[in-house]
Amino acid sequence: MNQVQIPNTFWRGTKIRFREPIGDAIGVPLGLDAMDGARVRGAYWTPGNNPAPRVAVIAAHPRVDFTEHHAFPALLRAGYGCMGANMRSLNNDADCLHEKLVLDIAAYMTWLKEHGAEKIILLGNSGGGSLFSFYQSQAKAPPEQRITHSPGGRRTQLEKAELIPGDAMIYMAAHAGQGLIINHVIDGSVLDENDPFKTDPDLDMYDPRNGFKPAPEWTEYSDGFIARYRQAQLERVRRIDAIAREFLAAAAAAAQSHGAETFADLPEAERRGVLHQEAFEPVMVIYRTLANLTYTDNRLDPSQRAYGSLISPRPDIKNFQRAGFARIMTPEGWLSTWSGLSSNANIEKTGWAVTEPAVVIQAGRDLDVYPQTHAAKILGAVASTDLEHWEFPDALHYFEDGEGQGGNASLNALMARLVPWVQARFQL
Repeated sequence: MNQVQIPNTFWRGTKIRFREPIGDAIGVPLGLDAMDGARVRGAYWTPGNNPAPRVAVIAAHPRVDFTEHHAFPALLRAGYGCMGANMRSLNNDADCLHEKLVLDIAAYMTWLKEHGAEKIILLGNSGGGSLFSFYQSQAKAPPEQRITHSPGGRRTQLEKAELIPGDAMIYMAAHAGQGLIINHVIDGSVLDENDPFKTDPDLDMYDPRNGFKPAPEWTEYSDGFIARYRQAQLERVRRIDAIAREFLAAAAAAAQSHGAETFADLPEAERRGVLHQEAFEPVMVIYRTLANLTYTDNRLDPSQRAYGSLISPRPDIKNFQRAGFARIMTPEGWLSTWSGLSSNANIEKTGWAVTEPAVVIQAGRDLDVYPQTHAAKILGAVASTDLEHWEFPDALHYFEDGEGQGGNASLNALMARLVPWVQARFQL
């Protein structure tokens, strides 16, 4: 029996790509150096009838390739420049520091300004929403008030960076933060991070004794179980945070010992052990991260979604397999990107900085971004007075066609509304 359970529409070429011809638009590949020397690569698209646009849209995500974002063709037809800005953590966010991604975005923003863009619209799709909000919070802060160290203690250099704020924000099926995703998807029943089968059965959401019913039948968990489970999830995140900090503290202690005047007086074996500890780069495996109660109980944060997760229609099985959120991380990457208790890339922390025109777009059939858990939090955190909330009840997370669908109906409906929203605020 093949137990690999993945949705065809998500994994077979319908995620992030042009879904219609772009006519005479021209794409230019870019290789840019962030302030700290990291090399990032993207693509800038310009309309054939407006080769030097004064208004540009930039789309970015911590790890997904947005160089051919599906929103670009309609924007290009309308005469806007489109930047697909890939980050240094493209395709692998194991060591992703959002504090460093701010420097990547800054490189693209500077390039756009130097090449004629007078206004820049931030397109925050999925994980791009919390990324751009974090960027905006650092761009708006005085240099001396910017974050100087990542949650793991690494210097950010943000106080030295030129950070150009964006002029509008589009939250397109955006969640409130990757860490806030983890707070809800991590399996609260796991007791030992080194043994994913050592669990508390009273906290297993996929155990029939706790109310679970296999797909496609929806589950109805008790209020008591929901409360205990959500608390256990946070306790597990707190435990993983502590493990990450222990790794980092051990390396810091070894570095301090290595730098001490007495280091040379230590026995040779002890010196070697200190050097090894200082050089050690641990990797953390976070098991079972497809365990959100909302996957199986549609009374929780109600929407028109189907059963399951963005990653699998059978999260009860996929929870034991490799694909999942935050599965392999360095301690630094976990604390900065995926910890819901430590990450700075949290719109509830950064929404104050978004005072420009903003729109929050909810895909009604989204399997991992929900109306109350995410959209409502974004709406409550963003400071813009020109703020709109749109819901597209039949849309999936990436506004892709579902099984048996065709014609880009959801995407076309979105762009038919989004392009006029942009035009009303930014004239070419």
